[in-house]
Amino acid sequence: MSITNNLKWRYATKKFDTSKKIPADKLDILKEAVNLAPTSYGLQPFKVLIIENQSIREQLRDAAWGQSQLTDASHIFLFCNFTEMGPEKIDNYLKLRSEINNTDVADTKPYGDMMKGQMAVLSSDQISAWTAKQAYIALGTLIATASELQIDSCPMEGFDKVKFDEILGLKNKGITSAMLAAVGYRSESDDTQHFKKTRKPIDEIFETIK
Repeated sequence: MSITNNLKWRYATKKFDTSKKIPADKLDILKEAVNLAPTSYGLQPFKVLIIENQSIREQLRDAAWGQSQLTDASHIFLFCNFTEMGPEKIDNYLKLRSEINNTDVADTKPYGDMMKGQMAVLSSDQISAWTAKQAYIALGTLIATASELQIDSCPMEGFDKVKFDEILGLKNKGITSAMLAAVGYRSESDDTQHFKKTRKPIDEIFETIK
């Protein structure tokens, strides 16, 4: 199958070709795929910043211990999770859901009350941990879709999140940086592309319980 072949083709790209940019139509596909990623309750409790501004990317590179992907990749997708999940966010979701499905939003009250009750018992740290997990699902969708388009990617957690939040003014937006993906096209000088994938045997990863 092509998807497994493309996942074998991809690797965590260390050096990007600075002369190659992702075409607008393929960038739109990546964005749509991230938007279609599954999340708990369908709430999508995150925001994705696509960072093209080179000056800002230079600052982010300094806050990521000089990793070149921050400035050399075609685009940076920064996944930011919500730091709170108040009732209004759930109400906004249910309103949108009802509009899309042409149903009465009043019918969703029991479902909304259940979600609000689930969120109300969580601490702020637990909320942030939960929303970050949802963002990671979207990150995986981005990586898989990029491989299908023969676009290289490098998921990255190695950066100072506090500094990222400060540089981008995220606190005032109610979000915080979780992880990022540098996407673009590999440089011919990136020796990492020639390494064979190191993966455990399938029967060590999977166990079938009958």
